[in-house]
Order: sequence, then structure tokens, then C-alpha cells
Amino acid sequence: MRNINELPECPVATTISLVGSKWKLLIIRNLTKRTWRFNELQKSLNGISQKVLTDSLRQLESDGIIFRKDYHTNPPKVEYGMTDLGLELSKILDIMASFGDFYKSKL
Repeated sequence: MRNINELPECPVATTISLVGSKWKLLIIRNLTKRTWRFNELQKSLNGISQKVLTDSLRQLESDGIIFRKDYHTNPPKVEYGMTDLGLELSKILDIMASFGDFYKSKL
């Protein structure tokens, strides 16, 4: 996790620094439902490259939003899921989804 001195002073900017990309938000959206394996995530996120997915997962894990469970098997099996901190953050996605539906209803 980052330390307090690495984060913006503004709490909104702090949140944006954690999830401020399209892909991170969509990864979090998926992981709130269940744990996923890497290839499942990549297939579910149409257009994401392996590099971007890997980098995003590493950043989210480093920030304490998701966890990575390595089963140490051959062939390799790794799953990703939400931490308690990440589940708290996922509440924002619920609000964003509600607003998205509301906005579409006004068009």
C-alpha cells in the first residue's frame, strides 16, 4: 500500500488515484461478484491487453484493493478477488451504476 505522504490531500483525488482508469473500474466490477482467474478476466474485458490487465491487477493488489491467491500448482492456478477494503470501494460502483441508469433514462 502507498503511505499517506504519497496520496493527494483531496479525498476525491485519492479515490481517483486508486481507480482512475476504465480498466480498473471494470476489473473491480467483475471481482465484486466472485473470484476470477486471469484468463477469465481477460476474456470478460473486451479489448484489454495482457500487459494492461497485468499492470492493473498488480496496482490494485499493491493498493490493497484486491488479493491474488497462487495455488502453486502445475499448471499454474491463480485467482483474484476483492479484499475488505476493495469491497468498501465497490460501493462507489453501485452508485455509479445507479447514476448511469438514471442518466440513460433522461435521454
